[in-house]
Amino acid sequence: MNIDRITLHHLSMRLKYPFETSFGRIQQRECILVQIQAGGLSGWGECVADRDPWYSSETTGTAWHILKDHLIPQLVGKSLPTAEEFQAGAARIRGNAMAKASLEMALWDLWGQVEGKSVAQLLGGVRSAVPVGVSIGLQPDIAALLDVVAKFVAEGYGRVKLKIKPGQDVPLAAAVRRAYPDLPLQVDANSAYTLESAAALLPLDDLDLLLIEQPLAEDDLWDHRQLQARLRTPICLDESITSPRHAAQALEMKAARIINIKAGRVGGLSQAVQIHDLCTAAGAPVWCGGMLETGVGRASNLALAALPGFTLPGDISASDRYYEQDITEQGFTLNPESTITVPTAPGLGITVDTAALAGVTLATLRF
Repeated sequence: MNIDRITLHHLSMRLKYPFETSFGRIQQRECILVQIQAGGLSGWGECVADRDPWYSSETTGTAWHILKDHLIPQLVGKSLPTAEEFQAGAARIRGNAMAKASLEMALWDLWGQVEGKSVAQLLGGVRSAVPVGVSIGLQPDIAALLDVVAKFVAEGYGRVKLKIKPGQDVPLAAAVRRAYPDLPLQVDANSAYTLESAAALLPLDDLDLLLIEQPLAEDDLWDHRQLQARLRTPICLDESITSPRHAAQALEMKAARIINIKAGRVGGLSQAVQIHDLCTAAGAPVWCGGMLETGVGRASNLALAALPGFTLPGDISASDRYYEQDITEQGFTLNPESTITVPTAPGLGITVDTAALAGVTLATLRF
C-alpha cells in the first residue's frame, strides 16, 4: 500500500482553564495534526510541540519545517513503512523527536486499520482501562489550590499531581497532604531548580509522595543522581529522557527511580515501547505523561499506557478536563475507579470531527 497524501493541520485550541507551570501560563494551546492517507484509509497523528520553546526546544514552527521539508518528502508516494523502517529513515535528522513522533503515530493508526487491530493490541497492551490522575497547575494561593484539588477529587480522580517552582513548593504540597492524608500525590518542577536550590525540596520526604518529577535541568542526569542520593522520595525524570539511550543511562547511574514516558518527547510510540521494556527489565516503574493533547494524542497515550509496565497513574485526564469541544467524535471520560477506557476499534479508535477541526485550524498544507 502506497502513501497517497499527507496533510498538516496547524491548530490553536483554547483550554477551559489556564494552565500554569514553572515555565509560565497558557490558555491557548497550539499543536499540529498529521493526516496520512493510503489505500482509502486515513491515519492521524498529533505533534505535541507547543508554540513557545519552554518545555522543549521544539515548537510548532520548527516541527512544521521539519515535517514539510525533511520527513514528509521521504514518505509521500512510497510504500507504507514499518516502524523500524520509518525510524531508520528519520534517524539522519538530528533531534526533532516530536515531529517524528507525530508521523509515526499516524502510521500506527494506519497499521492498526490495515490489520484490524487497535494500536494498544499492536503495541502489546494488556489493559482494557488504565489508571489516570490529574495534573494541577500553579494557583494564586493555597486556598485556591485546595479548592481545585477538591473539585478534581470530587470528580473521581484518584491521583493528583501538583506543579511547583521555587517559592511555591513544600507549603503547597504540605497543605494538600494535610487535607488529603491518603491521596496518592506527586509534584512536578519542570526543571525549575538547580542542585543548590533543590535543597528546599528535602522536606518533601516527610509528605509520603509518589515521586518528585524533573526537579533539575532538562538536559541533566548527573545532578539528578546526586539529588536522588539525598532523597528518600523517588525522583522521576521527564524532560531529561529523550531516547531509549538516555533512559538506559539514567537507570544505570541511578539518576532516577521512575520514568515518565511521553511518546512525543522520545520520537514515537516504538521508542516509548523500548523505554518501557528497558524499565520493566530494570524493575523501574513507568507512567504516561500528558501534553494537553487533543483526542488524537489522548487515544495514543491510552494505547501506550495499556502496556504492563505502566504501573503508576498517568496524566491522561478526561477530554473535558481541558477542552469545551475536542476535535474527535469520541470523548474520553473518567470511569468511577479513576481509569479511562482504552479504545478497542482498529487503529487509534478515533474519528476526527472535521467541522470541529476546521473551526480551530490556523493553516493547512497538503503533500
